[in-house]
Amino acid sequence: MPFIPHTQLDIEAMLAEIGVPEIDTLFDEIPKDIRNGSLRHVPEALNEMELLALFRARSEQDRSCVCFAGAGAYDHHIPAAVWDITQRGEFLTAYTPYQAEASQGTLQLIYEYQTMMTRLTGMDVSNASVYDGASGMAESILMAIRANKKNKSRRVMICETVHPLYREVAKSIVQNQDIQLSEIPLGDDGRIDVTSLCAQEVPAAIVIQQPNFFGQLEDVDGLCDWAKAQGTLVIAVVNPLSLVILKSPDEWGEQGADIVCGDGQPFGIPMASGGPSFGFMCCRQALVRQMPGRIVGRTVDLDGKPGFTLTLQAREQHIRRAKATSNICTNQGLLVTAATIHMSLLGSNGLAQVAASCHRNTQALMELLTKINGVSVKFSDAIFHEGVISFQGRDAREIARQLIQKGILGGVPLGEYFPEMADCLLLCATEKRSPKDIQAYHTALVEVLS
Repeated sequence: MPFIPHTQLDIEAMLAEIGVPEIDTLFDEIPKDIRNGSLRHVPEALNEMELLALFRARSEQDRSCVCFAGAGAYDHHIPAAVWDITQRGEFLTAYTPYQAEASQGTLQLIYEYQTMMTRLTGMDVSNASVYDGASGMAESILMAIRANKKNKSRRVMICETVHPLYREVAKSIVQNQDIQLSEIPLGDDGRIDVTSLCAQEVPAAIVIQQPNFFGQLEDVDGLCDWAKAQGTLVIAVVNPLSLVILKSPDEWGEQGADIVCGDGQPFGIPMASGGPSFGFMCCRQALVRQMPGRIVGRTVDLDGKPGFTLTLQAREQHIRRAKATSNICTNQGLLVTAATIHMSLLGSNGLAQVAASCHRNTQALMELLTKINGVSVKFSDAIFHEGVISFQGRDAREIARQLIQKGILGGVPLGEYFPEMADCLLLCATEKRSPKDIQAYHTALVEVLS
């Protein structure tokens, strides 16, 4: 849509038409004590030339490094066909189908996406995505509180091994909704010790990440069985790529997880300086009425021809405001399109090959790096495609900075999130990392440490 500026005469004419003296009068129902006032932190406007120069300078800050960083955003290969198809006009310009049944192509794509996600997660239903993985986890917490009507505690336990930024986002979204978040501390092995769990007050839900933030594989069976014994709902935060080789959340323990969420970035979404991406949410059939967003179903018309329709649309935010199931009003449709095309092109066998290659490369990388004097594995249990190495007292942030100077994005320093791990790097090697790349990391690290 083109930008059409309004002149002062235009504004005065519109205000006169509706009988309002000034624009501020349109907002007089908002109490003054909660108005923002001046936007002190918003910089002065730039003209087009200045803005382009700023964007150019920012883009040049993205150095071309060989990426061994992960922590929720991964440098996977994206076949050229994925975005070549995604950017076709019929996909690129399609958005939220408010006149849903007139948008059969969009509905079919969402239906195919939902089918793929339920097969990956083992859940009964999937929505049409949410903003990102972190907000998807927060939405899952709100959903669990609504769904677990037998539990009045409004308390949710989150494993400390869940991504720290996900935990921050969840806190921001639910802290003013009378929901108490309590953290389960990680053990010395980088995982949650099931035997240490106790519930002075039975939580309504527990959040478990698999693989966890450190790349470790949690004892999801034990955690899930403990939760079910308490009458607690289980929210699983997962890397969708890992599900092609790890058991799906519906098989965790005796009864499985109840809600599954995460970020779809591994499926055809570039890292792009941090985003955008999309979040996914899946759940059991019994909880579907509490799921935000929409669900597309397949049906037949009066002539018996197949068609697609909105089976469930819980987007009451249009009219219910604060009482709505959700007020995050986007489904990241274009990115879901790319992910659906990506999964279709690779198929189950292709995705399994990618996941296995990531696992092999990370194992090879950590084995090679830990041959260097002063480098060791922080946690020795099984991993998927991320792991933590320790520099035994040396500053990991400084080591990472020096690696960047040598063209190696060596990982994520953990001291910012876990001060006791200031000498640790979280690293990842996807299917894009060749033996030559891995050897280059080793060579660069030897030079830095010496």
